[in-house]
Amino acid sequence: MRSAKSVILLTILALVLLWPGTGMSNNIKVGAAINLTGPASTWGQFHAKGQQDYFRYVNEIKGGVAGRKIEMILADTAYKVPEAVAAVRKFAVQDQVDMIATWGAGEGLAAKPIIQKYQIPTINYSTSWEILEPPIEYMYLPFGSYRLDCEAVLDYILAIHKGKEPPKVGLLTYNNAYGRSIHKPSREYAEKQNINIVAIEEFPPQTVDLTTELLRLQKSGAEYLFIQMLPATIITAFRSADRIGYDPPFFGTWTSTDPDFFRMGQGLTRDRLRIQFPGGLPVDHNSGMKVMQELWKRYKTVEKFDASYWEGVAVAMIMERAMSRASEKSKEINCATINQAMESFRQEDFGGLIPAVTYTATDHGASFRARMVQVKEDGSYTPLTNFYVPGKEKIKLRK
Repeated sequence: MRSAKSVILLTILALVLLWPGTGMSNNIKVGAAINLTGPASTWGQFHAKGQQDYFRYVNEIKGGVAGRKIEMILADTAYKVPEAVAAVRKFAVQDQVDMIATWGAGEGLAAKPIIQKYQIPTINYSTSWEILEPPIEYMYLPFGSYRLDCEAVLDYILAIHKGKEPPKVGLLTYNNAYGRSIHKPSREYAEKQNINIVAIEEFPPQTVDLTTELLRLQKSGAEYLFIQMLPATIITAFRSADRIGYDPPFFGTWTSTDPDFFRMGQGLTRDRLRIQFPGGLPVDHNSGMKVMQELWKRYKTVEKFDASYWEGVAVAMIMERAMSRASEKSKEINCATINQAMESFRQEDFGGLIPAVTYTATDHGASFRARMVQVKEDGSYTPLTNFYVPGKEKIKLRK
């Protein structure tokens, strides 16, 4: 027979385990499988920091979501697909998270079956359009896919091209899922718009000299180069282009810069890089940028605008809004109610930090609005156009 003292101790232990915030956490859990140490890890590090800072802001300033704090469980994938898959499986089975953020194109695609098996709404940092190839359930992008970048860049090239002949465009990309994500959409759109894709050169991410690839692009007659590679490799491309006296304008997607890019690119970037950037910038002076500025003042993670930190904040902001909508609609915040809430987003406004977001049961692409931006060596970004929907709205070039 148990002593009275034992019974009391067991009763206290049970109460402790059941009390919210102790043994059984009442937090809303978010798993984030992000590249922190592999190639291009500066991007991943600042994604993670932006996401963490915004969740911290929500917890400290807003008191969480419906009184519950957001807990972010961070795992380093080292830019390796098996590591990402293992992290996502742990989030689903062991941590029992309510939402997930995945990182690279290949990582998101490989983790997709696990995410769909456990039915956990997931936002992928890489906006590869392949992520949303059917089945799309539970997989989301934060803004327009790389298909948007392709169409926006090619429309812009048409708008600035002089001469009667079609513009000659060369593609220079990694030979992985991320790099190749611009191949098919670019070829398809170029055919519709009378643009000549004269060559496609791809190479491994570890490549340290692109002279051979650039010589072939130069020989093909490419007047414009559309690139899909991470920031350090873009610097390599600039250096190799200078070596052979080849000076076409370079056009990239929004993933083209990170904090290290501007340090390494001094004297190399000049005025030759323009990117599609679907978000708010300090020059916009909108409410979304005010939140960004509040974060970097409060937490001092960055000192000024940075594109990788911006995306971390944007992903966290979408997640928080989904949690809030779930609470409003269902009085519960869990995987199922969050997913239902996300699919009810209709032109959800984020203060201009990103274009208004729409998700439906059949479209998880968020938005399809673009603008072209000039990247400056001093780390600033200057809008070159208005926001526009490629193929549907006219580009207005800004002077």
